[in-house]
Amino acid sequence: MNIDETLDFSPAYNSDGLIPCVVSCHETKDVLMVAYMNAETIRLSLQTGEAHYWSRSRQEIWHKGATSGNTQIIRAMKVDCDQDCLLISVDMPKGKDGRVSACHTGRSSCFYRDIALTPDGDIHLIKSD
Repeated sequence: MNIDETLDFSPAYNSDGLIPCVVSCHETKDVLMVAYMNAETIRLSLQTGEAHYWSRSRQEIWHKGATSGNTQIIRAMKVDCDQDCLLISVDMPKGKDGRVSACHTGRSSCFYRDIALTPDGDIHLIKSD
């Protein structure tokens, strides 16, 4: 087994130059969202201390909270063992609406639906919040 113990940051970007990023709440450890970053957004995030992502739908840099006020203050950034996924731990102050929401739906997390299997084998969703 080859275990990478190097301290060289060599992210394994996909063919679009992106790497997935799991975002968690620093205080609760809850997963808030998954986004994508590229070399520029990683650098911007580290320089500013606030999360910047790559919007795949708009094809542009997305400074989380720039319009909503729901900024993500970076407390820690990690890379996994294969350097093909990032983990960011963030604090989120209340946004312009007075709530803490990582999701564009206004929820605190993008993960608000459970996947369930019915007795007849169908897969469906159940709201968990």
